[in-house]
Amino acid sequence: MNYQKIREIVVEAAKKSNALGLIHGTSGNISMRDDNDEVVAITPSGIEYETMTAEDITLVDLDGNVIEGKYKPSSETPMHTAIMRARPDIRAVVHTHSLFATVMSMKGGNLPRATVPSNMYYPIPVTDCFALPGSEELADSAVRAIGKEGDVTLLKNHGLIAAGKDMDAAMTCAVYTEECAQVGYYAMAAGLDDFIPEEAALAIRKAAKGGGAV
Repeated sequence: MNYQKIREIVVEAAKKSNALGLIHGTSGNISMRDDNDEVVAITPSGIEYETMTAEDITLVDLDGNVIEGKYKPSSETPMHTAIMRARPDIRAVVHTHSLFATVMSMKGGNLPRATVPSNMYYPIPVTDCFALPGSEELADSAVRAIGKEGDVTLLKNHGLIAAGKDMDAAMTCAVYTEECAQVGYYAMAAGLDDFIPEEAALAIRKAAKGGGAV
């Protein structure tokens, strides 16, 4: 089977996301770009993650055209491939409908600076408007929000999409973003707004990008 390694990485990440509660049922999707070729392994549409195998993972090119696979690729393939086209440094993308990220995506603006780990990715914006799942509009809004140096955005009324240089980086980003959304939600519900100062958040991001400890 072609591109066995990245297919296995995608399956492992999908099952981990399911176990962590970031993904439920067949919602959400995960992709990994090959280190050498313009080939992307992505979860298929409508297949349960618990029973998914590497053989079930679909291969597409950077325009979303199917190269190999017995199942249709995720309906969000246009968003994954658009991000990878815009950002060659991004090799992995994780999209979830995790609970608190979805709730906080309804607020607009940036996610509150609620946790230290999440500030590695500061700022975490929300896309400017709701767009239909699988649409080019959604893909374009995600690319705009992540920008040239960002790692993650909340998708308005939808969930989150996190990216990274490898799958570990993208998964860590998704986990910390959901944690930040949860802490931020509870803090705001309790009437608290004493979040981490912006200058500290920027220092945390700078240290993380420079390889410093957080």
